[in-house]
Amino acid sequence: MCPPQNEGDGVNGEAPHLIAVVKNILYVADYARQEVKRYVKDKNSWVTIGSLPERATSLNGWGMAFRSYEDKLVVIGGSSFHGGMVTEVNAWTIDDDEDAPHWNLLAIIQSGSFVYNCDVMGC
Repeated sequence: MCPPQNEGDGVNGEAPHLIAVVKNILYVADYARQEVKRYVKDKNSWVTIGSLPERATSLNGWGMAFRSYEDKLVVIGGSSFHGGMVTEVNAWTIDDDEDAPHWNLLAIIQSGSFVYNCDVMGC
């Protein structure tokens, strides 16, 4: 059921698929192509619905988190910015009438590294 993983042979240290479920729909972050895909159950296929946030970078998928929270997809990832590292938190509220992701920047955090592991929790 998972989409092909970037035509690689799996020996280059790629991260596992970055998968999240919102409103009972499966989404995957294709970090190599910087795209978000949605699984269409009745067609047993994946469709590209748009791009990941512009500065959500990773190292073969490592250093990026792709999670669901309530009716949102959340991307947490870092990038180089003016010589330093930052981690951005972006969210897209899933709207059935909206075709492509509209990412909202929630936070920018100065960091010296990338995301090793994370979870998204409500308060």
